Amino acid sequence: LQGIFVLGLPYALLHSGYSGLLLIVLAAALCCYTGKILIACLYEENEAGQLIRVRDTYEDIANACCKKLSPNLGGIVVNVTQVVELIMTCILYLVVSGNLLSHSFPYAPVTEKTWSVIAFVTLLPCIFIRTLKIVSKLSQLCSLVHFVIILVVIIYCLTQMHLWSWAKFRLSIEFEDFLVSIGVIIFSYTSQIFLPTLEGNMKNPGEFRCMLNWTHFFACVLKTTFALTAFLTWGEKTKEVITDNLPSFLETLVNLCLLTKALLSYPLPFFAATEIVYSCVSKGNHSNYRSPLLALTVRGSFLLLTLLMAMFTPHFALLMGLSGSVTGAAMTFLLPSLFHLKLKWKKLSLLEKCSDIFVFILGFLCSLAGIVCSIRGLLEVFG
Repeated sequence: LQGIFVLGLPYALLHSGYSGLLLIVLAAALCCYTGKILIACLYEENEAGQLIRVRDTYEDIANACCKKLSPNLGGIVVNVTQVVELIMTCILYLVVSGNLLSHSFPYAPVTEKTWSVIAFVTLLPCIFIRTLKIVSKLSQLCSLVHFVIILVVIIYCLTQMHLWSWAKFRLSIEFEDFLVSIGVIIFSYTSQIFLPTLEGNMKNPGEFRCMLNWTHFFACVLKTTFALTAFLTWGEKTKEVITDNLPSFLETLVNLCLLTKALLSYPLPFFAATEIVYSCVSKGNHSNYRSPLLALTVRGSFLLLTLLMAMFTPHFALLMGLSGSVTGAAMTFLLPSLFHLKLKWKKLSLLEKCSDIFVFILGFLCSLAGIVCSIRGLLEVFG
């Protein structure tokens, strides 16, 4: 999920200047923190003072927080939010795939939407994915391709080191452009939707916090290096997607790698979304497919829905920004901090309470700013 946003980090630096470098580090720390407190909400202490996992999903946490209002209210809100974000992400991968194929083969008499259909055909086997093991293997390949893309860009930038100049960094920034930069940087780290399932499937869940620390640390180092070298190379000419700045021979190669990454990225949000819906429909354990026909129907319907929306939704990028500002901020900042305060209030120190409140306020402001920018963009488009 992070790949699409990572390619926009150099452009974010163009509009945020030196503060963008600080934001990349701060966003890593905040997203790592909210990931930890979200997983903490899955556990409760028993009489012996040992931590026991009493909840399995984001939905369970939400239901525990809202049980006084309604037993299922929190779960419904979280499930709807998760499904919307995951489906929008799947659609984005189809749209991006069509765009990349169109740019990779510009002389082919095929429209961008037709390329999206061709990409969709390659994703049809997703209907038969039943376990997280298959998804994890595809995600490993996706990470490998992503690393190759980043490496190619960094190596090319290093060959242009003689053109670098720190004077390219802006000291003054425009507020609206700065808000866009915040959105790109923060959402390049988001992964909270998948964390409860990931932690639950680890061989040693006790190593989760350590894993989260190291992955966010290395992600921060890699993203800072990538964004900094790319921006120093192209400066004011930095484009929204940095691969558009590459020479034509490299751009085609990287675009094909991005296409591979987009197709390999699709199964994870698709699998997560269908699992949520299937568990709601079957009213049973979401990992137990007691009705294969129902499971195939749910997965097939979602696969077709993503294609139809990719084909016929106008100005999808702006709608993606609007929904992402609501669902992304909610799942990454608002809900983890709110749930942590609700479930652990009596056991939290003053510093922990202040930290959760700070994260909640920051998430609310980011969400509000993103909504305003997206609505303004939609209003301008529709005139």
